Amino acid sequence: MNGEKRLTNEELAAQIIELKRRKRALLLGHYYTYPEVQDVCDYVGDSLGLIREAARADAELIVFCGVHSMAEMASILCPTRRVLIPSLEAGCSLASSITGADVAVWKALNPEGIVIAYVNTTAEVKAQTDCCCTSANAIKVVEAYRNSRKILFLPDWNLGHYIERKTGIGMEIWQGSCHVHREFTEATIRAKMVQYPEAEVLVHPESAGAWCDAIFNSPRVYIGSTSGMIARTVSSPAKQLIVVTEQGTLYRMRKAAPDKELILITDTAVCEYMKQTSLLSVYQALRDERYEVNVPEELAVKALQPIERMLSIS
Repeated sequence: MNGEKRLTNEELAAQIIELKRRKRALLLGHYYTYPEVQDVCDYVGDSLGLIREAARADAELIVFCGVHSMAEMASILCPTRRVLIPSLEAGCSLASSITGADVAVWKALNPEGIVIAYVNTTAEVKAQTDCCCTSANAIKVVEAYRNSRKILFLPDWNLGHYIERKTGIGMEIWQGSCHVHREFTEATIRAKMVQYPEAEVLVHPESAGAWCDAIFNSPRVYIGSTSGMIARTVSSPAKQLIVVTEQGTLYRMRKAAPDKELILITDTAVCEYMKQTSLLSVYQALRDERYEVNVPEELAVKALQPIERMLSIS
């Protein structure tokens, strides 16, 4: 910090809260961020919750504690607000698995296809799609297009196959994946189930094993979005739960259900992109109003349409 006093986390949090008040700022945070970052946010949620919160924001300044593609959505939904992201390194392996040019080629090869895009994509990709979805509403969105001649689903291969199994609707699916969730294979999940035979298993549908027979059909397994997994932590009669998603979710789960024993699927279930956002970077973003996310107006108008279609369905 070039000669500045090094602040403790408690001091940083206090400074952030004061800057939020003074600048009329809203802090939105994803479940995968650090616990101390979640604690200073005004709202913490999964993609669908964050989209809805951004859409109704009346703050002059929005600081998005998540990845860049999510901050883009806040900018698209709130074109009159300034949107900041604390770190320029907060990318996403899933978003980077497909470009707007890729979508254009895919559409040209499948002119009759309806394109449904997972929200973990860039504005450039969203602008070429018909509707967006999140893991929380993907089933509803795909069901809404059941009578389409063809559905092109992007970019998550594992989520797409889970939706196919859940709905019985065949789709063409892009071969992208979250670098964290693709490590949660059927074999990895089954091994943990053997190790903890009394535990219920909570699985995010981006996981590689989510659509495999032994996991998909198991009575011990709940498959759902991050918010759904947190809700199930509370409602489950099981006292021991295996958690198959990014480790940041455990913080919210423990707050919601302190009496439950939570077992993370692997020690490496960490998204380094989400962890680029620290208390210090949030403080610096607010203090200096740096790293503003701007989506060009023409692109934003096109990208807004599939987001609004999604919200109207869900």
